[in-house]
Amino acid sequence: MKRLKKFFWPLVSTLAIALSIYILYKDLRGLSLEEFIASIHAIPTSGWLLACVATLVAYAALAAYDHLALEHLGHRISLWYITVTSFTTYALSHNIGASVFSGALVRYRAYTSKGLTGSEVGVLVAFCSFTFALGTVMLFGLVLVLEPEIIERFADFLPLEAAYSTGFVILALVALYVVGSLVGFRPINTRWLKLEYPKPSLVFRQLFIAPIELIGAAAIIYFVLPTEGNPGFFVILGIFLASFSVALLSHAPGGIGVLELVFIAGLPDMDPASVLAALAVFRLFYLIIPFIMALVVILIYERSRYLARVREGED
Repeated sequence: MKRLKKFFWPLVSTLAIALSIYILYKDLRGLSLEEFIASIHAIPTSGWLLACVATLVAYAALAAYDHLALEHLGHRISLWYITVTSFTTYALSHNIGASVFSGALVRYRAYTSKGLTGSEVGVLVAFCSFTFALGTVMLFGLVLVLEPEIIERFADFLPLEAAYSTGFVILALVALYVVGSLVGFRPINTRWLKLEYPKPSLVFRQLFIAPIELIGAAAIIYFVLPTEGNPGFFVILGIFLASFSVALLSHAPGGIGVLELVFIAGLPDMDPASVLAALAVFRLFYLIIPFIMALVVILIYERSRYLARVREGED
């Protein structure tokens, strides 16, 4: 059983990637490399600049996730250290896959050196993961209420009323979380850690910060898509939420293949070459460049720790 669990998620991610690439190959057989390159060249300078700004906004919001979690735990660490740790964590986990586990390893290494215990790092990881989930759920609810027609892009057999009702139910669950903090529901105790409701002031900041990362990430794609056939930001945001969630669940590294499949299916009125070009820019700004920078950060950090140990040994 343990051996089966060890290979389960790698198998799931491999199957998800293979299936996505196969479906994409069938759907995009008529697309040429020249069309894809032409779509990249068609992106205006303003689109590149706005996509760059959106990337900075997204990663700044991710740093705020860690800052809120540390405040919840009662630890004060420099904002610069939190920002670098958060950036490195997400840049690696977004590319490697299994983001909760890969992100936990980086955070454990960084925050235990600042005095946090293993269980506190566990609470921090859970808090950040919940903040991300809260932002995703809240935006899903808003999109379904404000743009219920989006449901027809993936399930045209469902009535619009289903989108409205689902959206309101989701938003009601978010409101219940806020009520739990205001009323002071009992903490959740497990064998390894204790999860308590954040104080109300922290919850309201969580509600504000949680969606910003997702809005920024979706904006990267929106800013480099052409205007022709573009359904608007809220629809792009909804498709991004669906594609990013499926990519995370698949545990495929970088959501490769899965992200493209959902976006191509969700934007049937747009030129597939333009959609793929926008997703390539997203991967460059949100995944590849941060991943390279994160590797450099880790090398510098580990070198400094090694030199510190050497100096201690000499003393």
